[in-house]
Amino acid sequence: MGTDHKTELKPLRPEEFDRWWDHLNRAFGGGPASAEERELDRSVTEFGRSLGVWDGDTLVGTGGAISFRMTVPGGAVVPTAGVTMISVAATHRRRGVLTSMMRRLLDDARAKGEPLAALFASEPAIYGRFGYGMATFQLGAEIDTGRVTLAVPAGTDEVRVRYAPPAGVLAECEAVYAALLPRRPGMLARQPGWERAALVDPESGREGASALQCVVAERDGEVAGYARFRTKMGWGPSGHDGTVTVEDLAALDPASEAALWRFLFGIDLMTTLKVRARPVDDAWQHLVSDLRRCLPQPRDAGYVRLVDVGAALSARTYLTPVDVVFEVEDAFCPWNAGRWRLTGDAKGASCERTADAAGVALSVRELGAAYLGGVSLLSLAAAGRVRELGPGALTEASVAFGSPVAPWFPHGF
Repeated sequence: MGTDHKTELKPLRPEEFDRWWDHLNRAFGGGPASAEERELDRSVTEFGRSLGVWDGDTLVGTGGAISFRMTVPGGAVVPTAGVTMISVAATHRRRGVLTSMMRRLLDDARAKGEPLAALFASEPAIYGRFGYGMATFQLGAEIDTGRVTLAVPAGTDEVRVRYAPPAGVLAECEAVYAALLPRRPGMLARQPGWERAALVDPESGREGASALQCVVAERDGEVAGYARFRTKMGWGPSGHDGTVTVEDLAALDPASEAALWRFLFGIDLMTTLKVRARPVDDAWQHLVSDLRRCLPQPRDAGYVRLVDVGAALSARTYLTPVDVVFEVEDAFCPWNAGRWRLTGDAKGASCERTADAAGVALSVRELGAAYLGGVSLLSLAAAGRVRELGPGALTEASVAFGSPVAPWFPHGF
């Protein structure tokens, strides 16, 4: 497949990986990268799903997909193409290189029977034209632990928190993650090898902070939670001024989660706790004495695209009973275009082609944004991106599409 008379799109071969990876690294700023990072990326790259665009012997574009399974509302874990490693050489912009890769990746996802595709967007303006909607958000914060205190729930004092080597408790931490998987839409079932991504710890990526540290929370001798973090010592005119940066935290129950946050708030010589890429409804916000001094900062995170509208809408459940016909626009994947009747409730759903009159009109991009329950169809309608065609249909669909908890992508890919 070609994008013009010079370029050719081909599957990546193992012997081409280093050139491919170097091109990608340059496209994302060309910063220092460790052999550990390169080897991890090689180990999780699916060569059959990774692409290179070549201009003669010159690599000018990269792209690929990872075969994930993603939790959707209702707890089902649905095959999902994790689109990643996208880059186009600055010398070959506006020549159709990106479009050719997006076309191949979505065609391949459809052929593999994956109803969904998902990605993180380094440049959000790019992917809407390919049908990806902004579906999840993440929360950052910078907490003044000298002035903000915690009120922890009953049972927190019964939890034991202890230091542990990150690699030494990897299996226990992964068991906690797996137990949490069905609880929150957007969470990804880790493919073999991906569990190691959280432990990659090159000095070049620490920004002067410590090596990765880990504590686990134990109840009745069993690991019920973990936190991975870094510390960075600092000194100011009034004395110590260190920073703790939370890289990852998960727990099975409120007391274990609170015990981990209490530990992070109380590390000696540290006055600031930086939180990154957490769920927007993260529990710590209800433990702190003064949320305003935590400087919470939400931002966009994951983007979702329905590869197969019928299969995707049938795979999840719905908060309230719904029976609505959607008129779907999808210029890039025309097999999705047309009318679909969705019927479902909290127990299950079906979505089939229909000739019945539509109640709601929207593009596949808006369906992707609303799919995990973190963006309401009513808010998209207020922006003029969704239209109600039948009385009451929009409100019925919007309420049904909701999620009891905020969807969240737990890590990049």
